[in-house]
Amino acid sequence: MMYKKDDIIVGKVTGIAKFGIFLTFDSGYTGMVHISEMSYNYVNDINEYISIGDEIEVRILGVDNKMQRLQLSMKDVSDIKITNKNAKIKETPHGFATLRKNLPHWIDKKMKNAKNI
Repeated sequence: MMYKKDDIIVGKVTGIAKFGIFLTFDSGYTGMVHISEMSYNYVNDINEYISIGDEIEVRILGVDNKMQRLQLSMKDVSDIKITNKNAKIKETPHGFATLRKNLPHWIDKKMKNAKNI
């Protein structure tokens, strides 16, 4: 199979590293998606979003036919959806009252357990 830049293809994830994921294709070609090409958002831990064995759509950025390797991107194809971690957390009606009430008890309990060790 002849691949060309900007083709959209489906590959199977065969490896995960801190810097990206490795895929194989039915044609025998292999490829890598660098972590910076996985999402427009920040990806801290790839394992939270991708697992070995997953089949994902990718876009070809570059082709090395001699080595049968592909440079790949998930952006605009199967971009990882990352929730906004900075979203406002809804405040509970109790606020810190529960913590204020229980903290002295929890500290005493831990201190007693520490003395028994």
